[in-house]
Amino acid sequence: MSDSSAVAVFGSSQTDPDSRKWAEAERVGRRLAEAGFAVITGGYGGTMEAVSKGTSEAGGHVIGVTAPPLFLGRHGANPYVAELIETEGLTRRIGAMMERAAGTIALPGSIGTATELLIAWNVNHIVRRNGGHHVPTVAVGREWRTVVETLVSEVDAFPGDIHLASTADEGVDWMLEQLKNH
Repeated sequence: MSDSSAVAVFGSSQTDPDSRKWAEAERVGRRLAEAGFAVITGGYGGTMEAVSKGTSEAGGHVIGVTAPPLFLGRHGANPYVAELIETEGLTRRIGAMMERAAGTIALPGSIGTATELLIAWNVNHIVRRNGGHHVPTVAVGREWRTVVETLVSEVDAFPGDIHLASTADEGVDWMLEQLKNH
């Protein structure tokens, strides 16, 4: 069951606190909180922590969905998580995030972020085919453009199930517009 007031944000666990990507992720969290949305992340460090920090510092609610049995080297959620949901593995973790999200934003990341993005895209594919309402999904950055273009051309994925944005601010603008109309 999605929470119409929550947005899931996916991103790298390796984002450095002194980087431009960290600052952008913080801004994403802050902007979503200022617009009245809770934020759902994977609950750990990197981009997840930056988004959580931005959300928390703007007075928003942060939901962290972790998977302790999978990530044995990670000890607890980042300090900005207000509501912790612990799951048993990767698929349950992503499922818990998707069930609660009215929309999803994929920031730059690696294979884990790609997995989250592809599941959101696949959910939209299934929902569209069954006449339901899609979950607004935006992929931010040039990294995802190649992935999307390849899947559209090679496996006939529907490009309208995912929106590409060049910048984090553009992605948040698009998301807020979509959620306003939902």
